[in-house]
Amino acid sequence: MNKYNQEIIDKTIEYVKKTLSGESSGHDWWHIFRVWKNAKHILQTENDADRFVVELAVLLHDIQDWKFSNDELEGDRIIKKWLLDLGVDKKIIVHICDIVANVSYKGADVKSKILTLEGKIVQDADRLDAIGAIGIGRAFAYGGNKGKEMHNPEIKSDLHDYVEKSKSNKGTTINHFYEKLLLLTDLMNTKSAKNIAKKRHKFMELYLDQFYREWNGVA
Repeated sequence: MNKYNQEIIDKTIEYVKKTLSGESSGHDWWHIFRVWKNAKHILQTENDADRFVVELAVLLHDIQDWKFSNDELEGDRIIKKWLLDLGVDKKIIVHICDIVANVSYKGADVKSKILTLEGKIVQDADRLDAIGAIGIGRAFAYGGNKGKEMHNPEIKSDLHDYVEKSKSNKGTTINHFYEKLLLLTDLMNTKSAKNIAKKRHKFMELYLDQFYREWNGVA
C-alpha cells in the first residue's frame, strides 16, 4: 500500500481545476469532482484498494480525453510529466497511466483491460457519473458539443463503431443511451457501484419512456 500524500492530491486538484475550467462537454472539473466523490464512496467498502492511486487516477483521468484528441497518447504524456514533477514513484505512475488508458468505455464489443482493484474502482466511479439524472444531462451536453442531433427516428442505434461516432457528429444523443448508457449497469465491477447503478438505470428508463411519449405528442 502506497503512502497517501495529501500535498500531491491538493496540487493535482488545483491543476485539474485550472486545466478543465470552462469545459462544456460534460468533462469539466465538476465531473471530476463527482467521480472523485463516487470513488471515495466505493473505497469505503473496497478498503483493500490503494486510496492514493485511486484518487490520483480519478483526478487525472480526463486531463486529455481521447474523444477530443487525434493523439491518444497525449494524455499519457501529460500525466507522466505532472506526476514525475511532483516526485511520485515511477511504479505508481505506471499504474495510474494504465488505469487512465483503459478506464473509458469504447464499445459494447470491446472488453475492458482493467485488471487491478484500483482500476475497477476508478472505472465504476466514472461510469456512475455517465448514468442517472446527471448522466442524462451530460449526454445532451456532449451531444450538443459534438453537433449531434438530439433524436432522429430514421437513424438506428449501432453498437459497433463506437469510437468513431464518439469523436464525430455521427449518431444521435438518444441512440447513445442504447449504445452505451443503458449497458453500463451490467458492466460495473464493485458491489456498491452495482447497487447505485441499478437506481440510476431505472431513472434513465423512465426518462426515455417520457421522452418518447412527448416525441409522439401523447404526454
